[in-house]
Amino acid sequence: MALTPTDRSAAGDEAFLREVDDAVRASDLTNFWNRFGRWLLLALILGLAAFGGWIYWQNQQLAAAEKQGENFILAVEKLQGGDVKTAKADLLKLTTAEQPGYRAMSKLLLANISAAEGNGKQAIADYAKVAADESLPRAFRDLALIRQTTAEFDTLKPQAAIDRLKPLAKPGTPWFGSAGEMTAIAYMKMGKEDLAGPIFAQIAKQEDLPETLRSRAQQMAGALGVDTVQLEAKPGAASKDAKEGK
Repeated sequence: MALTPTDRSAAGDEAFLREVDDAVRASDLTNFWNRFGRWLLLALILGLAAFGGWIYWQNQQLAAAEKQGENFILAVEKLQGGDVKTAKADLLKLTTAEQPGYRAMSKLLLANISAAEGNGKQAIADYAKVAADESLPRAFRDLALIRQTTAEFDTLKPQAAIDRLKPLAKPGTPWFGSAGEMTAIAYMKMGKEDLAGPIFAQIAKQEDLPETLRSRAQQMAGALGVDTVQLEAKPGAASKDAKEGK
């Protein structure tokens, strides 16, 4: 069907408007690129450079960690071989390592060496530094606290030992065995056997603890009048009594 003059005029206007719109869009894009193009390109280049730098840094960190691991293993081998002097020098270098795990293990080993050499004061001070260093992993800090408290337990006031070990002397925590035993002994020193006995009983029932520790705790609990066997049987016995109307 042929278009009328009016239709042709409308179609022409529409085509013209589209051309104008396209021209405006192209002009806006050109102006935008002229104004901001170089900055966008610079931002892209900087972003790529930053990403490349991050990948390089990650690789460097991994390489450094591997090197520190090798150095730590070599130091331990020297220590086991009897070359304590060289091992101590190597471990001392690792106490400033970027990797916190190797840094903590090196400090703990140096403290252990001081204790083995009879330098108890130095060992206690070294353990205390590790325990207070919040940049180190919690597991190593807790271990250092246990070692520190063990090393000075005989001269430490019982209440001070109890307060120090309180976060660790709870059933289910990784160091409950050692922390709980020292806490119970501290209570005994204070004449509070009624508080010590239940802790020994809890240690005796903790199946994931060493058998020697559990056996010792059971004997101590029994000596303090706490029967761990009866303690475990109480809930069932209570239930039976309730059913029988006792």
